[in-house]
Amino acid sequence: MKAVICTAYGPPDVLQLQEVDKPVPKSDELLIQVHTTAVHSGDRRLRSLDVPALGKLPMRIVVGFKAPRQPILGVVLAGEVVETGSRVEQFKVGDRVYALTGMRFGGYAEYACVKASKCVERMPNNASFVEAASLPFGGTTTLHFLRKANIEQAKTVLIYGASGAVGSMAVQIAKYYGAHVTAVCRERNFELVRNLGADVMIDYTIDSYDEKLTTYDAVFDAAGKIDKRMARKHVAAHGKFSSVAGQGPASERKEDLAFLNELFEAGRLKAVIDSVYPLEDIVAAHRYVDAGGKAGNVIVTVTQTN
Repeated sequence: MKAVICTAYGPPDVLQLQEVDKPVPKSDELLIQVHTTAVHSGDRRLRSLDVPALGKLPMRIVVGFKAPRQPILGVVLAGEVVETGSRVEQFKVGDRVYALTGMRFGGYAEYACVKASKCVERMPNNASFVEAASLPFGGTTTLHFLRKANIEQAKTVLIYGASGAVGSMAVQIAKYYGAHVTAVCRERNFELVRNLGADVMIDYTIDSYDEKLTTYDAVFDAAGKIDKRMARKHVAAHGKFSSVAGQGPASERKEDLAFLNELFEAGRLKAVIDSVYPLEDIVAAHRYVDAGGKAGNVIVTVTQTN
């Protein structure tokens, strides 16, 4: 099968399209023909070993010294089940599914094995494979960190990085819970976040934009790039601050995918797609994400769909 191999740590050029053996599912796994995947921060950070200097050696010990031990990146996938292990009961051949693969990665290939008990679920009935691949990373990350910020009790929410893969989900899920949402992003993305439900938009590229902010019940840094001291001063006395940086990884829960299904099928959640690349152009897709400024998700098509 075709797969993209991360041959070393470095720039996008370390990614190479190669022919590798098709995986064989274990008794508790699904073999999925991958139709779509995406380029997310987890893929980019592992490819480039983008961690603080003191963390590089520990990171190499965990994931591999010269190159990732799991050389096929891709933390999300959407596709069709083509084989099930002998102990799998909740899925069948032909099911259209989407998944988070976690530290196993594997989405940048024509086929991938996923444990049936992990973060994999049938796709929303009304979602395309491109749309489905845009949901799990931003959706589960948002749910994890907004829960830390007590989103169900929050009446006002401030979201930094509101137009990214995580931020665009955060705007929609905060609105689902009934919050008044202030979205911080580039002005060129105001229309996007407004259409997702944001009530107030603020351009972070303008000097002293911070002075336009007040205090909020929940403050969420969806980009992980904001000065924490500056962000925390906008947290109300009873409020909470959460960030994708420095607060540990987001949990990957099957039940969160089921919740995203409900929202998407009910029209309460939109897939936000910046661009779509074929697998053969994975290097260009990573270069684009490295450049910054994308709005929503960068999707990669792997195999043709009917």
